[in-house]
Amino acid sequence: MGVSINTANRPIPNADDYSVVPPGYKRTEVGLIPVDWDVKTLNELGTFMKGKGIKRDDVTDDGFACIRYGEIYTRYNDYVYSFASRIPESVAQTAQPLKAGDLLFAGSGETAEEIGKCVAYLGEEEAYAGGDIVILRPVGQNSLYLGHLLNHAVVAEQKARYGQGDAVVHISARNLAIIRLPLPPTTYEQGAIAEVLSDMDGLIAALEKLIAKKQAIKQATMQQLLTGKTRLPGFTDTWNDTTIGAVADIRNGSTPSTQVPHYWNGSIPWCTPTDITGTRGKYLEHTARNITEAGLASCAASLLPPGTLLLCSRATIGELKIARTHVCTNQGFKSLVCHGGTSHEFLYYLIQTLKPQLIERAIGSTFLEIGKRDLAAIPLTIPLANEQSAIASVLSDMDAEIEALEQRRDKTQELKQGMMQQLLTGRVRLVNGEATA
Repeated sequence: MGVSINTANRPIPNADDYSVVPPGYKRTEVGLIPVDWDVKTLNELGTFMKGKGIKRDDVTDDGFACIRYGEIYTRYNDYVYSFASRIPESVAQTAQPLKAGDLLFAGSGETAEEIGKCVAYLGEEEAYAGGDIVILRPVGQNSLYLGHLLNHAVVAEQKARYGQGDAVVHISARNLAIIRLPLPPTTYEQGAIAEVLSDMDGLIAALEKLIAKKQAIKQATMQQLLTGKTRLPGFTDTWNDTTIGAVADIRNGSTPSTQVPHYWNGSIPWCTPTDITGTRGKYLEHTARNITEAGLASCAASLLPPGTLLLCSRATIGELKIARTHVCTNQGFKSLVCHGGTSHEFLYYLIQTLKPQLIERAIGSTFLEIGKRDLAAIPLTIPLANEQSAIASVLSDMDAEIEALEQRRDKTQELKQGMMQQLLTGRVRLVNGEATA
């Protein structure tokens, strides 16, 4: 279709201000839309039907393509050309057959916010839908466009209102039927919008694939360099056998009393495992909560220097970051302060390869935890300091490359979200391959 966006055109001003209706737009139940766009219910777009059958145990390695309702949440987004799951002919005979262009809604979910997630089936192979899937077979519409639209906020907010239930939320065909959509007047314009958004999806998918490839290369490199199987040029010295306890001091964490307000909201970062798992990259500088000097003095936590390895010893055992500033932790850590001659950057990468050992040595009935003595006894074989630094530098460069790709992917995802908001509501129009506002 060759659609391009002319960035000189501007979106309509005050699009969410219902007191202002710009020329060429009108006020509707779904917000301000162009005067030539329509508002239609899902019921007006086609025919509803229900999926049926296909239990988890019915899925096999071969047979006919199928989709179960849970896979709408876990496997697919907006549209799909082929399904991963297969069922034998005996199961297919009792399931609901699909046609290209069918819109598949998850009839059950855990929250109102996610209920009714939709995926458009655009494939040509024979395929079937299982129970708890509501199917809409549209007529005279672009299903790829609808796949993008039906998970957008203007529709998701309506689905959330019509969802019923607490522990498990359900939405029926009857409730989906009354949901209202903003629709361009022609399938050509629908297709133009869908093409632009799908091109963005293609770029995001390509970046995801490249990131996965770079991560796999890094893992293979770690296995070679951190074991001495492959040596960097210029290094021939023998590696030394040692233990974690011999190369680093192991520090426990603690929690000041939450009943004493002046222990909290100070200037000292106080790290929890959630801070570790919620932080991208290998460094940690900020934490969700800070404590005061009085709070630090009141408990058994230590003020740890920059470069400390903040190692989770409970729950998410083996997850770790490098402290970029002075920090303390709660009791879910066994933090490592490296001795002279040991690179904290090198040990950071080496610890990642030891996670199975950490978990194997963990004990506990309520939750698993690795103790200080058991952690200290874990054996290591490491090179001299200069080779440690060289290995860490190679792996750090690989991390930097991956992080740059992840940032590019995130920015592309943000750009797509902004484009969806503009294009799916008509704030920016695509007409004859150009954007207008």
